[in-house]
Amino acid sequence: MPVAEADLVLPPNSEAPLTRLPFPHLTKSHILHCSFHFWHPLYRSTTPKARLIPLSLPFLAYLRADGIVLPSSTPPSPSLDIDDDSGIFISSSTSDTDDEESPDPSLDWPEVHASIISTIAELDGSVVPKLNWSAPKDATWIAATNSMECRTPNDIYLLLKSSDFITHDLEHAFDGCLESAEDTIQLHSSPSSLEQHESTNSRGPSIPYYLVLRKAIPALITSLEFRCFVRRRRLLCVCQRDLNHYAFLPSLLPILKSLIQDFFEQKLQHTFPDENFVFDVYVPQPKEKGRVWLIDINPWAQRTDPLLFSWLEILTMPDPSPRTQTQEKTDYGMVRLSLSAQKNISSITESDEDTEPGGSSDSEGGDVEEGPEFRIVKRDDPEAYTFNTPQFSAHKLPKDVVDAGADGEAGLREFMGRWRDIASEQEREEAEDD
Repeated sequence: MPVAEADLVLPPNSEAPLTRLPFPHLTKSHILHCSFHFWHPLYRSTTPKARLIPLSLPFLAYLRADGIVLPSSTPPSPSLDIDDDSGIFISSSTSDTDDEESPDPSLDWPEVHASIISTIAELDGSVVPKLNWSAPKDATWIAATNSMECRTPNDIYLLLKSSDFITHDLEHAFDGCLESAEDTIQLHSSPSSLEQHESTNSRGPSIPYYLVLRKAIPALITSLEFRCFVRRRRLLCVCQRDLNHYAFLPSLLPILKSLIQDFFEQKLQHTFPDENFVFDVYVPQPKEKGRVWLIDINPWAQRTDPLLFSWLEILTMPDPSPRTQTQEKTDYGMVRLSLSAQKNISSITESDEDTEPGGSSDSEGGDVEEGPEFRIVKRDDPEAYTFNTPQFSAHKLPKDVVDAGADGEAGLREFMGRWRDIASEQEREEAEDD
């Protein structure tokens, strides 16, 4: 997606206050380019093993429906404790009782259900689900494993139905987008599958929804996951995704920075259709193998979490200085192009732990840093002490409660008054029925 450079610069008078974040215009084509079904075929060799399952309209209706009714053909995980008050129901078509039973919802989408069963078996029995853009990370509290790892279709349905992030994919994918000529193009929609795809806006492109099932990565090291920000096809800055302090990371900064920039320049810089985007990578063994895995591509938009940066900081950040490349032989026998301002990688030891990288720089002694800014959580940063705050904790409460809390004590009092009125009305109706 071509973006005018003027959209990314500050007003002529740099002292004038900004009235909005200086984002370029967000278009539907950019959102679709960041959909897994679009970019995964381009970079399949650099991503963990995954399978895409096209979603039918009946299955999308099931995801949107209120309540959680799980199919009976695949029992829930044994450790999942479901009682009468949980709001989760297991359908049954073989009951001999006269009680009203919930119909099996998978009867409306048997192809999707069968594909999920076969894909789980193909990926060694353990998968991590997501839709086009989002994974149900906010719903892990309801899973028996307290993670996104799923072993049965019902594990997947439970996460998808309980996630606000999934609802955003379904209902708000194009929020904040402006119309453009590119938005009239239908992306990757074959005639045979058009009936499975849903258009959320008759004036814009259709959204071919997919369920993405990734093979679960054993012993995932979250400290080695990083978010990378690209502006005008230049890697602008990088930060860790796991917002905890790890004492070993400072010693790895030079090699991580070089590996990630090499990966970007070789794989993404000139192949992704948009100039501005955000991508996530995983570097499990930076010293031994140096392999970089592409995990996700995210829109250049306020909806994407900037983590250790702020969007104002990113949007107004000066371009990184040009990269001076020199050949450097690593300890594991590979020749890698690296930054001239880096320390010699062979001199990196674990004792470098206390060498502060300036929070966002790995250069020392006043040297000018080349390449992207790399930011990690330092030992004294406030982010290093967030372990007592559960991630996505706001999503564990009903939205009405969160909204009322945002208005302070007065909002909570008003909410409690309305709740008492509703409860009293229900008690009166139950008494009249008896």
